[in-house]
Amino acid sequence: MDNLLGLLLNPFSHAFMLRGLWAALLVGFVCPILGTYVVLRGMSFFGDALAHIILPGVVISFLLGWPIAIGALLVGTLAALGIGAISQRTEIREDAAIGVVFAGAFALGVALLSAQHSYAVDLTHILFGDLLGVSGSDLILLTALGLGVLLTIFALYKEFLVLSFDPVLATTLRLPVRFLSNLLLVLLAVVIVISLQAVGVALVLAMLVTPASTARLLTRRLPYMMAGGAAIGMLSSLLGLYLSYYGDIASGPAIVLVETLIFTLVLAVVSRRKLRWLKARPVREGN
Repeated sequence: MDNLLGLLLNPFSHAFMLRGLWAALLVGFVCPILGTYVVLRGMSFFGDALAHIILPGVVISFLLGWPIAIGALLVGTLAALGIGAISQRTEIREDAAIGVVFAGAFALGVALLSAQHSYAVDLTHILFGDLLGVSGSDLILLTALGLGVLLTIFALYKEFLVLSFDPVLATTLRLPVRFLSNLLLVLLAVVIVISLQAVGVALVLAMLVTPASTARLLTRRLPYMMAGGAAIGMLSSLLGLYLSYYGDIASGPAIVLVETLIFTLVLAVVSRRKLRWLKARPVREGN
């Protein structure tokens, strides 16, 4: 019993692990809640693209010695609004607008990094995160941003619900559809910024989509999807940290691996139950 308790508590005897745990749980909680809307509205490609689009902001903040969240938030917000404006006011479809901005911004970020002598090391941290390097000031900023996202989602829960399930009805009810759509994009940019320190640019999409998709396999009710996704995200973050500590692997990929494993297990169980139900269903002969 003592050995088991030691295995559970030893990793968090270090201050940097406690800060990493707080950041991981925060990301694991906030991301799936907004990720539910990402899954329902089919915005996965946009989320992945936006995570890469903010790379120039991250690099500029890094080179100037600023918190990476500042540059990432500024570039991410401008990019989200810019893509929305391009797709709404021109003949260019949204996916094409995303592709153009995505490619150009990511190339700019890599170009800025390649000019530095520590290119390889810095790119690794930016692409895959540095969860155990979270400082106290980083935690304060990330917590404030996370609370802002949650308060906005809950304050506009009904509006986002209608917009996600029936955009035509939202227009009929005279909801500010364009404003709500742009606000959702901005919230997505903020959540990506929150996730950068934990999993980096390359893996942030998994934090948004995988727990929410897992919860969708279990329920179709939005509140339960949000709660289930948040629970799965937090559990994955905790187990991922243990895997990182005892397996001596990067914390961000470890968390994503745990999320993917949980998704695979739930998918297998749900598929097996559905197959059993289909086999047990009586066959009706036609007239």
